[in-house]
Amino acid sequence: MISMIFACDQQGAIGKNGDLPWRQSTDLQHFKRITLNKTIVMGRKTWDSLGKALPSRRNIVMSRKGVEGIESMTFEQVLELAENEEVVIIGGGEIYALFLEHAKEIHRTIIHTCVEHADTFAPEIDDVIFYLLSEKQLEPSDRDDHAMTFQHWIS
Repeated sequence: MISMIFACDQQGAIGKNGDLPWRQSTDLQHFKRITLNKTIVMGRKTWDSLGKALPSRRNIVMSRKGVEGIESMTFEQVLELAENEEVVIIGGGEIYALFLEHAKEIHRTIIHTCVEHADTFAPEIDDVIFYLLSEKQLEPSDRDDHAMTFQHWIS
C-alpha cells in the first residue's frame, strides 16, 4: 500500500529554497508517529534537505542519478515493494505527483499561513477519488509557528 504524508500552507506550498518554510514541532511529532517503523520514500532533494537517514525507518531515495550511501529504487521498484508492505511517500513535489494516483491514504497537515515565493507544491487532492476520513484543528504550541489542521484522506 502506498501512503503519502505532507504539510502544506493554505495554498498548497510545501517548500521554499529547499527547506520547509515553517517550524512546526507538533507536525514533526505527527510525521514521526505516522512513519515510524515503516518504509519511507523520498526524492533526492528531500534527502539532501534531511541530511541523514531518519531513524527506525527504512529510507529509500528515488533519483535519476542514484545517491551514494543510501538505498535507491526506481518508481517501478517502489510500486512492487508496496504490493507487500506499506510505503510512505514523504516528498518532494515531483515524487508526490508521481505516486498520487497509486496512493490509498494521505496524511495532510494544513499549516495556517501563506508562504510568499514558495517553489514546491503538494498535489491537489481530488475529493472524488479521496474521502476525508478525519480532520483535527490545533492551535500552535510554543514550539510551532502557526496553527494547523491534521487531515486523513483515504481512497
